[in-house]
Amino acid sequence: MSAIRWRDIIITVVTVTAVALLWELIVRVFNVPLFLVPPPSRILDEVLQRPELYATHTWVTLLETLLGFVLATVFGIVMGILIVYSRLLQGILYPIVVVLQIVPKIAVAPLLLIWLGYGLQSKLMVALLVAFFPIVVTTVTGLRAVEQDLLDLVRVLKGGRWQEFVKVRFPYALPFIFSGLKVAITLAVIGAIIGEFVGSNSGLGYLVIAANAELRTPMSFAALILLSVLGLALFGLIVAIERLLIPWGVTEEEQLPVTGA
Repeated sequence: MSAIRWRDIIITVVTVTAVALLWELIVRVFNVPLFLVPPPSRILDEVLQRPELYATHTWVTLLETLLGFVLATVFGIVMGILIVYSRLLQGILYPIVVVLQIVPKIAVAPLLLIWLGYGLQSKLMVALLVAFFPIVVTTVTGLRAVEQDLLDLVRVLKGGRWQEFVKVRFPYALPFIFSGLKVAITLAVIGAIIGEFVGSNSGLGYLVIAANAELRTPMSFAALILLSVLGLALFGLIVAIERLLIPWGVTEEEQLPVTGA
């Protein structure tokens, strides 16, 4: 790892630790009731007392998220390609994509529950609907952002539309697509949780609902923190895949201003 990345990791660890210690101190000094805000030590104890419970529900949410994200990636990229290469399909598909994005997913989730049942299908479908929009938009943007000189070069070399797509447009669009994927993976987590809130008997969203109904605040906080860790881990996975597949892409260090030495 570069020195900048090690510094970022250290800053993150120190910040999280400081926040946890301050949280613990405030709760204990002001004697905040446990059912309002539990201290981090109590939340950690809750997880350690029942690791199998939290592992099981985390796996359910992870599966819903990943399946919904994979489907969103496939449909989003294919739809983006169709929109770019067909004016007719652009006129048909783009309004549908925008309408699906505008409609509140919390309102659609009960319908999906009726149509698909309380199982895995309804949850991953909500995750798909929430996550696919940024993938479509960034795919279209990337495919259309190719420099005209590169396209002219392909035509001079007698390359067809397939060669143009495989060797120029799609590689050029990959950094854009991965930008959409990084947004989409976090949205897929949100989509899975929306599905679990509406109707489920498993998953971290279900744990939050069950814990709130019984005023078991440490369990609710534990599920929320695990959700945050899950989202961060999946985001980091997409970043790692991006660095592996497109090392020529713009790195985050180049995109963000770096202050200090």
